[in-house]
Amino acid sequence: MQIDFEKMGGLAPAIVQDAGNGEVLMVGFMNQEALDKTLQTGFVTFYSRTRNKLWTKGETSGNRLRLTEAATDCDFDTVLCKVRVEGDGLVCHEGTRSCFTKPMSFTPAPGPSEPTAGSAGTPNPSKPTAGLPGTPEAGNV
Repeated sequence: MQIDFEKMGGLAPAIVQDAGNGEVLMVGFMNQEALDKTLQTGFVTFYSRTRNKLWTKGETSGNRLRLTEAATDCDFDTVLCKVRVEGDGLVCHEGTRSCFTKPMSFTPAPGPSEPTAGSAGTPNPSKPTAGLPGTPEAGNV
């Protein structure tokens, strides 16, 4: 299976997920050489955009990422690496298990019980059948 590295100038995002519990641990980038090395050695290898060279996660810390499964997405432009973390289990360079530890504030989307455009009998333009006789939106089914 080929990854489309050309979409991002020779690189593809590589998502690292804990094979045991599904937690997303980090995201790195791979080029073809990094992917080949990952698949050949069984340890996740990335391409460092700042150092312009390959690096195998954990080669100095001992917190290696042992590949248990590899997949790509439907567009063939992203790699998913399911792993077992070796060593102390700390994946992030900041000393945490996951790199995703910085909460971001956001405005929640309205829930199903809150009014939205197209509710309360108003036809929803994104639904071509909205408001037509015999449809639930018309209220006469």
